[in-house]
Amino acid sequence: MHILVPIDGTDLSLDAVRFAIRLAHDGLQAHLLLANVQTPATLYELVKAPNPEVIEQISTAAGSHALEKAQALLHAAGVPHHTEVVTGDPVPALLDLIELKRCAMVVMGGHGKSLLRTVLEGSVSHDLLQASPVPVLIVKPPQAD
Repeated sequence: MHILVPIDGTDLSLDAVRFAIRLAHDGLQAHLLLANVQTPATLYELVKAPNPEVIEQISTAAGSHALEKAQALLHAAGVPHHTEVVTGDPVPALLDLIELKRCAMVVMGGHGKSLLRTVLEGSVSHDLLQASPVPVLIVKPPQAD
């Protein structure tokens, strides 16, 4: 089973990785796909860039950097995984990965926003939950003691 774990570089996305590790250690036969979505270059960046390939290289490097801590957790836990860095709007890009990589599930961090705040600000986890063809497990932030 392939499980998509979107990583945005926040501690909340690392909480989702830790939860996915627990699933694997509890016996779920899973191969994790860590994915980072980079926003497309702006028109200004495209005009000012000496070479569009430079923008792509910088974007890929930023995505790879965002994945490093999650990869370290998975290496230490011995959980099989691979990574993808893609460019685009987060929800459609993640939906494309679900289909392309035949993911059976998504495990992602939730920011713990109220419903009103989600409506006003938007939420990738909420939007993906609504649009995903596969189950989406949203890992809540840990409770402060």
